[in-house]
Amino acid sequence: MTATYSLSDEEKEFAHMVRQFADDVVAPKAYEADRTKTLPLDVVRQMGELGLFGLPFPEEYGGQGGDYFALCLAIEALARVDQSIAITLEAGIGLGAMPVFLFGTEEQKQELLPELLAGHALAGFGLTEPGAGSDAGATRTTARLQDGEWVLNGAKQFITNSGTAITRFVTITAVTGETDGRKEISTIIVPNGTPGFTVEPGYDKVGWHASDTHPLTFVDARVPEANLLGQRGRGYANFLHILDEGRIAIAALSTGAAEGCLEAAVDYAKTRLVFGEPLASRQNTQFVLARMHLRVHNARLAWHYAARLRDAGQSFKTAAAIAKLTASDAAMDNARDATQIFGGNGFMNEYPVARHFRDSKILEIGEGTNEVQLLVIARALGIA
Repeated sequence: MTATYSLSDEEKEFAHMVRQFADDVVAPKAYEADRTKTLPLDVVRQMGELGLFGLPFPEEYGGQGGDYFALCLAIEALARVDQSIAITLEAGIGLGAMPVFLFGTEEQKQELLPELLAGHALAGFGLTEPGAGSDAGATRTTARLQDGEWVLNGAKQFITNSGTAITRFVTITAVTGETDGRKEISTIIVPNGTPGFTVEPGYDKVGWHASDTHPLTFVDARVPEANLLGQRGRGYANFLHILDEGRIAIAALSTGAAEGCLEAAVDYAKTRLVFGEPLASRQNTQFVLARMHLRVHNARLAWHYAARLRDAGQSFKTAAAIAKLTASDAAMDNARDATQIFGGNGFMNEYPVARHFRDSKILEIGEGTNEVQLLVIARALGIA
């Protein structure tokens, strides 16, 4: 049911390939991974072999030389069947490898990117704290220079891909000083296993059970001064750039989730008999399914537009906010409608729509809440 408008022949072929991988490899393991709350690293490895983790990066670092649009096509295809796997790819690239590629030194790129782009390693990004996220001024994690090393103290929370068996490092924001009375926020690379750096036990989450998510603590953790990522004092500004790109990817993920719900609901409505007739024969059900299709259509158009702007080097901040808002709402609304169509079966976790219902709520929260997206859009109108 995936629409192919605005896609080149090569993009259509690629989207079909990832969709087939999702159906044949990811989907059969999705329920057990969700039930056991375990990220299937064999699936991650196969994604690496397909080149998915290297999609938007140059070949010189082991990438595929593709664009951001191709990455979003892959994320959408995966999210149809398993949001946890889709977010593992999205975060592995957007929060793990992309900051190094965009802001790292040549030495950091050569050292860190090849493993990440091959899918042999994962990395996380630590921005959010118990009392700070979008509010950079509330950041409390500190990093002070002492004898050529950064000494880190503080805590981070909700950090994706931070505690897997193949996680190599996390990049964190920390206060490195003050400028004109304002906190100076920088980003620093912290390898896993650094003394004083603890990956705490994973969260008991409502959804995304197979996605790896942990709180982190730092108690006099020391890393070399050279582990500074990007210009000192530009850490938060750099992360905002990453966040804008991430909103497009989350929109693609949300679109995939919305489509997965639609596909499941259509199939179920055709075969479920009610008083001797298929549920799909009832006009009310037809209208619900039609609206679900409408949401998928609009969500896909929105992220396609934002991704094309990004790859063309044009301003995409507002388009990304619109795409994220439109698509995440579509995912949550479609999950609710699909669950209703499934009735009691929709409340059983072995059915994908039940997992989508639990998983989709975070799409309205992560990568900037939908209220933040409305604020971004209002600012573009000059009214906020």
